[in-house]
Amino acid sequence: MFEQVVFAGGGNRCWWQAGFWDTVAPEILLRPRLIVGVSAGAATACMLYANDSVAVLGYYAERLRLVRSNVQWSALWHRGERVFPHARLYRQALTDVLGGEYFSRLRERAPEIRVQFARLPRGLTPILATGVGLIAYNTEKYLRRSLHPRLGRRIGFTPEVVRVNDCPSDESLVSLLIASSCTPPFTPIEYVDGRPTLDGGMVDNVPVGAADPGRSTLVLLTRRYPRYRSVFAFEGRLYVQPSTKVPASSWDYTNPAAMMQTYQQGRRDGAMFLHELERQRNWVESIERGEKVDDSRDLEA
Repeated sequence: MFEQVVFAGGGNRCWWQAGFWDTVAPEILLRPRLIVGVSAGAATACMLYANDSVAVLGYYAERLRLVRSNVQWSALWHRGERVFPHARLYRQALTDVLGGEYFSRLRERAPEIRVQFARLPRGLTPILATGVGLIAYNTEKYLRRSLHPRLGRRIGFTPEVVRVNDCPSDESLVSLLIASSCTPPFTPIEYVDGRPTLDGGMVDNVPVGAADPGRSTLVLLTRRYPRYRSVFAFEGRLYVQPSTKVPASSWDYTNPAAMMQTYQQGRRDGAMFLHELERQRNWVESIERGEKVDDSRDLEA
């Protein structure tokens, strides 16, 4: 039905995408030829082809069982340890969930998957670029509430895209996904081709620009944009967002139960989407014809 699917970033909120996909994909025979993702959205897309959502949720429940705090101040007194445990836990999770036989399965089953990360503005050190980028990101997020922010590009962040299909090993895949998710201080700077990277959301957390123009596209968001309805068309693409704010927080590793709750919400929202899809069949048919459908002006009060 859709030739392309775009996975927005969002950390643990991306479990909503997994629940949505597991409900919707079998019903509408969703077999895109291209997937575009950023940050944890890209990792979620890979997981859906390489592994099983419920099994991975069980993995996280076990791995995070003893994590009591997202900040480990005792690490300040131990050389080599990090105050934020996220980098170690996330890298290990990607290795366990997408490595070995799962990496082989991903290469066999998945369509083309493009992963976006951000290159730093010229002349800025990684630390300075991180600070500037986070200010720009949060300005767009909380003040402008932009669906597709522009401030990051204006500052000088540039997108770069690498195909999962071109990763020669599971180690290179993990490095690519870490680069796309790189958000100091939670994770250290990741280098690709010897150059520093930051989270692709610094450019656009909903990376439609990395998709091909003129193709029918489904966009999976991970947070609420209150001005928009749960399902809406914009610039010839069909967007779906959570019906309410999801229980999981992006970088909270102390509450794996919220991940399961977010996944279950994705399943419920997926069921509602299937009903909406039947009601708005004209949207889908217009999008499949390449028409610039746009009902985003019909906003919620």
